[in-house]
Amino acid sequence: MGWPRIVIGTSNRGKVREISRLYADLPVEWVAMGDLGRPPETAETGATFRENARLKAEAVARWSGLPALAEDSGLEVDALGGAPGAYSARFAGPDATDAENVALLLRRLAGVPIERRTARFRACAVLWWVDGCVDEADGACEGRIASAPSGRSGFGYDPVFIPEGQSATFADLGREVKDRLSHRARALEGLRPAIMRRVAAGPGDVGKMVGT
Repeated sequence: MGWPRIVIGTSNRGKVREISRLYADLPVEWVAMGDLGRPPETAETGATFRENARLKAEAVARWSGLPALAEDSGLEVDALGGAPGAYSARFAGPDATDAENVALLLRRLAGVPIERRTARFRACAVLWWVDGCVDEADGACEGRIASAPSGRSGFGYDPVFIPEGQSATFADLGREVKDRLSHRARALEGLRPAIMRRVAAGPGDVGKMVGT
């Protein structure tokens, strides 16, 4: 009998790789939702990371008939009143690229001294099981915003985010450091016990169809 399958509810391939890597030791087959066909388009209408993650997880679970893990995350910059926050992925517009979002962020922070460029990444991870039960976990990583992008690793705002206690950006530090310190890693670690409980209960508890 194969491992239970859980769908990763995101079209962001960087997140798919990161989640699969962070959970590589678990006895689960992680499936990118795009590999199952055309996924539903879920409007991120929530005002918080948790609300958006729940919307995505439920939609993907009902569409796929499998448990779904969704995550919503973003950057909060103190000098910008917490922006871009839940709008991090579309800060520069609904179809903005990572580079465009970063460029807008740096323009908004032009002239702000380093001591006032404090920020944090926040994440909420939600696992929507096919029986309708939901597990959730949050994670955060404090830091500050660099004056210019640096590094080639990661995605999103990684080239301008310097985590607390470090002198280089996530994009400079590389994936091993990010996997240890990041907001997403901390949120996913919080879900680990719930996943293990379900796996231990057997495949029928993990993978039956929604509504059956």
